[in-house]
Amino acid sequence: MTRLLLIGPPGAGKGTQAVRLSEACGVPAISTGDIFRANVRDETELGVKAKEFMDAGKYVPDSLTNDLVRSRLNDADVTGGFLLDGYPRTTAQVDELDDILSAGGHSLDVVVLLVADSDEIVSRLSKRAVEQGRSDDTEEVIRHRLDVYEEQTAPLVDIYTKRDLVVTVDGLGSMDDVTKRITDALGERGIVLSLS
Repeated sequence: MTRLLLIGPPGAGKGTQAVRLSEACGVPAISTGDIFRANVRDETELGVKAKEFMDAGKYVPDSLTNDLVRSRLNDADVTGGFLLDGYPRTTAQVDELDDILSAGGHSLDVVVLLVADSDEIVSRLSKRAVEQGRSDDTEEVIRHRLDVYEEQTAPLVDIYTKRDLVVTVDGLGSMDDVTKRITDALGERGIVLSLS
């Protein structure tokens, strides 16, 4: 059983690595971003609310996010483990995740922290916005999201570091290079992945 959390600034490559790692671990990748985007695309009630926040470069409020994550972590396919991407984002959500996991007698195994240069992230996300036609990825919004990340999410690293759960990995470079860095770091923690 493997319960991983990926943390890093927007655009650090978490989504790409989450897919690769979840396949290697044989556990589902749970991305709040994907859940939100699916709801926006389907124009659900939550999606309409979430879109307002996302278009402004703000995070969706904890109350909406927590309910989604709690529901998802109670699904049958996560009994063997999971990989979280994009949650928790705040210290309050850390407490919520602790409650969700402890209710099932579980805890996180490792927190993978992807780090990347801010200017490189702006360049990456600006390019992605053009390719995908994403209205929420203007340079101004991207820089605001990075500021919000530093303010709200970076403190999570301190919490998980005190629990001796964090492995720090450089998120820049080719996808394969970053994946190898992550698998090497996890291997040092006794989590051996078989990448195809």
